[in-house]
Amino acid sequence: MTAYETLNHYIDGQWVQPTSGKSQEVMNPAKNTPLATLGYASRPDLDKAIKAAEKGFATWRKVSSFERSGILRKAANLVRERADDIARVLTMEQGKILAEAKMEVLSGADVIDWFAEEGRRAYGRIIPARADGVRNMIIQEPIGVTAGFAPWNFPVTQAVRKIAAALAAGCSIILKCPEETPGSPIGLVRCFHDAGVPAGVLNLVYGVPAEISEYLIPHPSIRKISFTGSVPVGKHLASMAGLHMKRATMELGGHAPVMIFDDVDTDAVATLTSGLKYRNAGQVCISPTRFFVHEKAYDKFVGKFIDLAKGIKVGDGLEADSKMGALANPRRVNAMQSIIADVQEKGGKVATGGSRIGNQGNFFEPTVVTDVPKNARILSEEPFGPVAVMIRFKDTDEMLKEANSLPFGLASYAFTHDAKTATKLADNIDAGMLTINHQGLALPEMPFGGIKDSGYGHEGGAEGLQVYMVQKIVSQLG
Repeated sequence: MTAYETLNHYIDGQWVQPTSGKSQEVMNPAKNTPLATLGYASRPDLDKAIKAAEKGFATWRKVSSFERSGILRKAANLVRERADDIARVLTMEQGKILAEAKMEVLSGADVIDWFAEEGRRAYGRIIPARADGVRNMIIQEPIGVTAGFAPWNFPVTQAVRKIAAALAAGCSIILKCPEETPGSPIGLVRCFHDAGVPAGVLNLVYGVPAEISEYLIPHPSIRKISFTGSVPVGKHLASMAGLHMKRATMELGGHAPVMIFDDVDTDAVATLTSGLKYRNAGQVCISPTRFFVHEKAYDKFVGKFIDLAKGIKVGDGLEADSKMGALANPRRVNAMQSIIADVQEKGGKVATGGSRIGNQGNFFEPTVVTDVPKNARILSEEPFGPVAVMIRFKDTDEMLKEANSLPFGLASYAFTHDAKTATKLADNIDAGMLTINHQGLALPEMPFGGIKDSGYGHEGGAEGLQVYMVQKIVSQLG
């Protein structure tokens, strides 16, 4: 069995111990036992990281995009070679099953490959001039030193989206990864180090989140931030970035509607969407949550979905027969218990699940709730756990009104074989992303982002590179 990571920070090309004297234990959520102790960065540590990133940017921006691409491609190959080890560490600290952890790591390698190639194609353009001898040019340049803040639910892929895009654009980055899941990002960063990324271009720190963000974001050397996390924290960081005129990408929470019509194979849709719902125990920002099912398909779909939920084996993510792992921390168990109690108090029904499993580890049953009244918290608060809400509908317009009623606007899902209905949903759903009849979200080549309280800006796709670049306009005569 792979040992857990040595928890060092990475500053100026060196693996170092932080100097604050503060620390915390990193826990195994399947056993509630400590894995290691993580030290916190001090203000002097952050100053060293900033100076290193300034130096790294001055070096890296002068490296050709072709050469940067080669280094990133090497990093991607190293991630693939080390996927088993990184995935095992990820499962040990986050709780998801090993198959999901390995899929996350391998998809991270694909993200690096995508940006390695996209960075070679960050073209400028020539604008026709009004006078002879004038050249009007748009030149793409890296924005500068950046700061990234990654979450605990996908500690590899959310970190790698920030690293790969910044480095492909020619930027340097200081990355603050989650203190609850520090080992897998360390394994990821080691791949970039071993691939030959110059010292200072990539820096990794851990510590008190508020202290780090409140120091890095206003710092004059930081030109852009990227944050993935909760809506309240995202709003606070966005306001801070705005106060200092910093470009920001905010990928925040969601409460994804799933719109299921009566012209589909309900068993097949239930199988697909239950897999999406209970992936990572529902701790996914794009997790399907509010299932709007046409009344003609409702009983068959919900019956199949409940049967599938009941059949999921919940256990330690390192055990081969586990199909859903532990929640990442005790807070999520408490949140699930609270939200289910509210459903029942308001008159809703728990069709299956609804309870914690055992007393060791953060395990919770795959849950389905039905007949939920509109004043229940789960219909307005992101549950971020293994709970699916079933809602019967008859009229499409009324259903869309309900689906769009929340301040969230990240992901949405639809299942219908009627082209007119699909077009209507695409035109009227109030979300940054819609996938119809399959799961087509979060691919490296696709932009990923939301609207309303779910944030702004994109990661992934060509848009994910552009946010790390500025457009310089040059108009030259002679």
